[in-house]
Amino acid sequence: MEMTDNTILVTGGTSGIGRALAEALHDRGNRVIVTGRRHALLDAIAADRPDIVALPLDLDDSRGPARLACDIRIAFPELNVVIANAGISRAEDMAVDGWSAADAEAILQTNVLGVLRTAAAFLPILKAQPRSTFMATGSALAFLPRADFPSYCAAKAFLHSWLVSLRHQLRETPVEVLELSPPYVRTELTGVAQATDPRAMPLADYVGEVMAMLETRNHPRGELLLERDHPRRFAERDGTYDSLFAAMNPD
Repeated sequence: MEMTDNTILVTGGTSGIGRALAEALHDRGNRVIVTGRRHALLDAIAADRPDIVALPLDLDDSRGPARLACDIRIAFPELNVVIANAGISRAEDMAVDGWSAADAEAILQTNVLGVLRTAAAFLPILKAQPRSTFMATGSALAFLPRADFPSYCAAKAFLHSWLVSLRHQLRETPVEVLELSPPYVRTELTGVAQATDPRAMPLADYVGEVMAMLETRNHPRGELLLERDHPRRFAERDGTYDSLFAAMNPD
């Protein structure tokens, strides 16, 4: 992925990692379009950054991405980067009486089907460009889960496997396929407490490292993964899975 002169669409781009990425890429001379379903946040980013285009998109609407892609094809035919970043996270306790699959269904709807719908809608545009990138936001938890967030971690594991296959299938096309796998970052993904949790990585620091990896093309296998997360990524290979799982999920 080149770092300048792109036209970039970021889903879930009105807060958290999505907004920080959108602003960092905008600062590097790219045209940036952000989408989200909270209109107040769309208005806020449009006010803060008038040059960023803010458009509504609800990924739980199965037809939403296709409708947006039709509009983008007309207004921004040069679109060459799509970052499928929108996602939600919820803790689940499957041991309690009355547990239901409602939270799991919501997570899969946004975090899995939302990415697939985005890809289906925008890959035809990306394939028509001389150089293009499709990036999806996974998680370091795809490789070793937090058991109190079972559906979130499983959804990210699905995305990791799916992106490997997508990358292989598109190897003869102009589309580069990247996977962003953040650690625990100071955003409001799991609630307001996460945004100030000292255990979480500061958002600006994380995005700075992502920008450096993109600039130097330091993303083997198409994975944008911090070095600090390599032990989790390769836990099964290294024979440390059980001990790391126990450390992350104490009794």
